[in-house]
Amino acid sequence: MIETLPAVRHDLPGWTLFWARWRLRPHDPAALARVFAAGQAAARGSWTLETLAQQPTVAAVRALFRQAGCDPTRYRPSSEALLRRVLKGDDLPPIHPAVDVNNLLSIALAVPACVVDPERVTPPLVLRVGRAGERMQSMRGDFDLAGKPLLEDAEGPFGTPITDSERVKIRPGVADVVLVAYLPTACDLEAEARATLRRLLDATGVGSLVADGVTV
Repeated sequence: MIETLPAVRHDLPGWTLFWARWRLRPHDPAALARVFAAGQAAARGSWTLETLAQQPTVAAVRALFRQAGCDPTRYRPSSEALLRRVLKGDDLPPIHPAVDVNNLLSIALAVPACVVDPERVTPPLVLRVGRAGERMQSMRGDFDLAGKPLLEDAEGPFGTPITDSERVKIRPGVADVVLVAYLPTACDLEAEARATLRRLLDATGVGSLVADGVTV
């Protein structure tokens, strides 16, 4: 269980992990829907499919994937997958209030991000590259981890900037969530990540922030 914010050993250079814990609270679904739609409209106003790969943060995330040994055109960063869907004109489906806020932050910053159930993550945590033969039961099914950036806890790999483990996903009845955003250190996005998350939580009423911070 993650009590507040985790300590993480970084064995993979180039990434700054932004962590935030918040407590879910009753909210107005209409307010969340408006912010959800506005966030997607803002992305469509900022980028096109043709210019997305040249966006500095997108390019930096791709470079870090290649550095780890992962082809970002074959295994797309989750943020790029979301943005490509939005820029094609498709609306993101609402999934869960915490996941929806996470996805809004991801497309606003163009960085992979996920939310996990802190009750299902057991420190210590490590950021590293997946080894040959390692696999994870992900939300996409059985997932090959070799050459992928990943987060591991005491029970094994539980997340990547591509997809995450079924083990840690947000389920109905969860009261607290932990968000982790994979920031390219070279882009200096910590302040923007913090401000964006606070803006989204205030605008949607989905949760109250408990703590945030980064590991490098």
